[in-house]
Amino acid sequence: MKQVRLMSGFFTVGLWTLLSRVAGFVRDIFIAAYLGTGPVAEAFLVAFSLPNLFRRFFAEGAFNMAFVPMFAKKLEADDGAHQFAQDAYLAMWVILSGFTVIGIIAMPALVAAMASGFIGDERFDLAVYYGRIAFPYILFISLTALLSGVLNATGRFTAAAAAPVILNAGFVAAILIAAATGAVPAMDDPERMGQWLAYSVPLAGIGQLIMVWWAAKRAGFALRIGRPRMTPALKRLAIIAAPAALAGGVVQINLLVGRQVASYFDGAVAWLNYADRLYQLPLGVVGIAIGVVLLPDLSRRLRANDLAGGKDAFNRACEVSLALTIPAAVALMVIALPLVSVLFERGAFDASDSAATAFAVAVYGLGLPAFVMQKTLQPLFFAREDTKRPFYYALVALVMNALLAVGLSPFIGFIAAAYGTSITAWAMVWLLWRGSRNMGEAADFDTRFKTRLPRIIGASIAMGLILTALAYVMAPLFAIPTWRYLALLVLIAAGIVSYFGIGQLIGAFRFGEFRRAMKR
Repeated sequence: MKQVRLMSGFFTVGLWTLLSRVAGFVRDIFIAAYLGTGPVAEAFLVAFSLPNLFRRFFAEGAFNMAFVPMFAKKLEADDGAHQFAQDAYLAMWVILSGFTVIGIIAMPALVAAMASGFIGDERFDLAVYYGRIAFPYILFISLTALLSGVLNATGRFTAAAAAPVILNAGFVAAILIAAATGAVPAMDDPERMGQWLAYSVPLAGIGQLIMVWWAAKRAGFALRIGRPRMTPALKRLAIIAAPAALAGGVVQINLLVGRQVASYFDGAVAWLNYADRLYQLPLGVVGIAIGVVLLPDLSRRLRANDLAGGKDAFNRACEVSLALTIPAAVALMVIALPLVSVLFERGAFDASDSAATAFAVAVYGLGLPAFVMQKTLQPLFFAREDTKRPFYYALVALVMNALLAVGLSPFIGFIAAAYGTSITAWAMVWLLWRGSRNMGEAADFDTRFKTRLPRIIGASIAMGLILTALAYVMAPLFAIPTWRYLALLVLIAAGIVSYFGIGQLIGAFRFGEFRRAMKR
């Protein structure tokens, strides 16, 4: 029953994340069509990435990874969980309100740190302008992340997983309004489109915060604004969160390195962003869903000294995540160009943009299983309130990524940033796995996982061969505007049917396991 509950939570988060990612695709299709890979597109994408970078640093990368295990354990022991959440909520309001003001004032320095290749051309001034409008998003989305942690720890996943849909819907609405109300066609006034997009960012953040706050209130956790106070529990949270914050900061510096490299190549910031959207679909649906559900579950099991249950939860999370992401990675590598051309190639986004973006998609695909495995390995540490070792591993990854991205860029251009990201992801997985070897039974791979993994890989390779042959045969159809959408659907359907059919035949998984979890 506990395994089914874990899987049902994973599918709940995964389904809503899938809907959010699909909405994100619609958003990026509109942005690509109206702005392409031009200066306004690159300026807005850098401006939007700034609050997202600090969101991962403050909320997802540090605060939540320390907060969720502590909150889950207090909840399990009935030890003042509500007051602890209230104190953390107020502390975050105070800290991030001040940080937001500082960020708006220091925006030129932040943009230079993110994309120094912009200095001296119109992209820099535009990125500063859009960044100042969008930056308050960090406050609202970080509070949303904290409330989401409260909901997830209580086994309520729907509202937190659905909230990102508001952001993408806001982007699409802003684009449509800007296109419908301008005095000149939107493609002739891209700066106005960028302005509408920038204003939609904080407004969407407010919408997300309201949604999860109301869900938390209904769950019995009506957190309110008030006078903050420093308690022993908050001091303990700060001690645990500090290394996680540093680790999160290192991960974000890796992203900064990639942006910096890309900013010196015209169009590369946009190419990498659109490629990121494609590989983030399976990463978000699987990896983030696993991480969100697994961390509070492991924390509760360890609190109850249920090592066998912890081992089963960890292994099933690894098994399901790899069963879904290894074939996705293969697909991203073998049909990257058809995917990109059908999804993005229209308006201001041309065939050369498709080729460059597809190259980045294929390279990111190499690292996709590693990104997901990080989401399953990190909870082993965070559930034990061990945030120091992931920080040390992240430092090693930082050095490796910088050497690869910066060192290779003079020879292979912007794609060095993507190679650095993917190779570093695998190095991080190896470090996390090695570090978990002294954690006892709960961190061991069981016989079922070891038996199924080679079969998952075999089914994925077979699917890749089938997709490669089909893509070659159907290549002429992708050049016909009225047929390319159907051709892509056929490719995707063939991949799904072949993978799951072969996987079922060779025992990589059982459909009944997925069906029971979905039914639950």
